[in-house]
Amino acid sequence: MPELPEVETVRRGLQPFMEGATIARVEQRRPDLRFPFPQDFAERLTGRRIDSLERRAKYLIIHLDNGLGLISHLGMSGSYRIEQDADDMVPGAFHHDRSKAATHDHVVIHLESAAQVKTRIIYNDPRRFGFMLFAEPGGLNTHKLIKDLGIEPTGNRLDGTLLAKLFDNKNAPLKAALLDQRLIAGLGNIYVCEALWRAELSPLRVAGTIAGKKGEPMAERLATAIRSVIADAIAAGGSSLKDYRQADGELGYFQHSFSVYDREGDPCPRPTCDGTVTRIVQSGRSTFFCPICQH
Repeated sequence: MPELPEVETVRRGLQPFMEGATIARVEQRRPDLRFPFPQDFAERLTGRRIDSLERRAKYLIIHLDNGLGLISHLGMSGSYRIEQDADDMVPGAFHHDRSKAATHDHVVIHLESAAQVKTRIIYNDPRRFGFMLFAEPGGLNTHKLIKDLGIEPTGNRLDGTLLAKLFDNKNAPLKAALLDQRLIAGLGNIYVCEALWRAELSPLRVAGTIAGKKGEPMAERLATAIRSVIADAIAAGGSSLKDYRQADGELGYFQHSFSVYDREGDPCPRPTCDGTVTRIVQSGRSTFFCPICQH
């Protein structure tokens, strides 16, 4: 499913079209996605101005002028499409066809801007694993989906000192600890594999070993690797694996920069290493790493 960089890419793609616009009408074309839509879903959105778009972990949050928040998760195959005026124009270059079948267009948000430009924001989801839920005014930080999320892996707040503190006395494998959303919010399988390779740390290492005086250099390397791999992926537009598309329909390119993810059997790309990328399974998920240079 889309990870943090993909959701951030979608947020940035939607932002110029949605922020400051008024929701003129909402078409809700089915009663549910993964969960039922909130009661009076279309009615509560209609007439509201969109103040801002935020990303928290893997959630897209649309803030309305009355304090209501719309929390959206893309699930496995969800995507947003932008259409303007009568041309049904979808900005961006297509490298593969994407779903535009009306049977998968489950929500259509009709927007009007101050310049009287009409825009349709269409949520398409063939597998219907995504969802849209409300956070009542003043209740976003206590919402059940948000309240227990950990620190964001972007920005300088995530440094070696904090990472060592988070993992102190943790006996879980390092990869499992990094995927714990209560500790670090938004990290997923792809970018954890990539960050661990950049930091030259094994996914099998006990998480607590990067805490304390002895673990400080490893914790700092890992924090730097996490921030850099997320920043690189956002700059490249996300990984665009499987069904993911940017908001304007254009595929991202970070998948071409993967060092170890989904590269089982390839030579390790580190110039000083003669190892081979290996795949193992941890907690039901594939882990890709180099057993020679990742310790």
